[in-house]
Amino acid sequence: MHPLGGVQTSALVNEAYLRLIDWKNVRWQNRAHFFAVSAQLMRRILVDFARARHYQKRGGGVRRVSFDGALLPAADKGTDIVALDDAMRALSEKDSRKGQIIELRFFGGLTVEETAKVLRVSTDTVTRDWKLAKAWLLRELKASNKSS
Repeated sequence: MHPLGGVQTSALVNEAYLRLIDWKNVRWQNRAHFFAVSAQLMRRILVDFARARHYQKRGGGVRRVSFDGALLPAADKGTDIVALDDAMRALSEKDSRKGQIIELRFFGGLTVEETAKVLRVSTDTVTRDWKLAKAWLLRELKASNKSS
C-alpha cells in the first residue's frame, strides 16, 4: 500500500499514467515540465482519493498519514492528505515556489538537485525553501488539528 491514504503504489502510478496519456496534444517543453505535471497529477489523485473515502469533516474517516521526516519530521500524530492539500494551497498563495518545492519533492519524489533543475534555481535555494515550507506547513497543520 502507498503510505498516503491506502492507495497502492502500482494503482497510483497506473492512474497517473492514464491521466498523462490523455494529454495527447501536450508538447512537453522539457523533462522539468513533465516532472512538474506528474507531481501535480500525483497530488490530485491522492487528494481525490482521500476526499472520496468518507471525508466529511477534517479528519473524518480519512486515514492519517505520518510523514516521518520525509515532509514533517515533528508530526507525531500524522496528518490527513486533504488537510495537507489545504495547507499547501495556502502556502502556494503566499509563496508559489515553496508550494512547488513541496509538490515536487513530496508528491513527485524528486531530489533536491532534480527540484532545483525543474525550478531553475540553486540547490541551496531549494534546501532553504524546503526547510521553511516544512516548518510553515507543520505550524498550519498543528493549528488545523487544534481547531477541528
